[in-house]
Amino acid sequence: MKTLIGNNISLRALEPTDLDFLYQIENNEVFWSVSNTQKPFSRFILQQYLENSHQDIYQIKQLRLIIIENKTENAVGMIDIFDFEPKHKRAGVGILIQPSFQSKGYASEALKLLISYAFKHLDLHQIYSNITEDNTKSIQLFSKAGFVKIGIKKDWTFSNGEFKNELLYQKIND
Repeated sequence: MKTLIGNNISLRALEPTDLDFLYQIENNEVFWSVSNTQKPFSRFILQQYLENSHQDIYQIKQLRLIIIENKTENAVGMIDIFDFEPKHKRAGVGILIQPSFQSKGYASEALKLLISYAFKHLDLHQIYSNITEDNTKSIQLFSKAGFVKIGIKKDWTFSNGEFKNELLYQKIND
């Protein structure tokens, strides 16, 4: 599927070999605030998740894709579609790039590929992202991709002993 292949990165389905990668990401406390996680995941739970990852997005309302670097085929991050609502033709988008692979344009390219996939293959009318106000990299990423800030949720998330505002960004397929 050429929609998911870019110049520097590609998006692919989860594979059984992604267990160690998922274990590393899901158990890194640095990422817990953006993924609303409060506890570590066992290898067993992640293995079960991988075994069920073949389920259709129309059934489970979400899709996780691995972002791989084309030249090395290394996993560099993940991009998710969540809260998929086919009737209303909308879904949320979240992205995570490992720190050692940030600032290489991979997030921008992955988001561009996912936008194309969501509008072309899932026939979505709109996609959105929830971003805490202090996450300037994500705000910049989604703004550059044509997402527009449409709202603010005051004191929406509680992280590291403080409340944070969450911004809602939206992109409508014209």
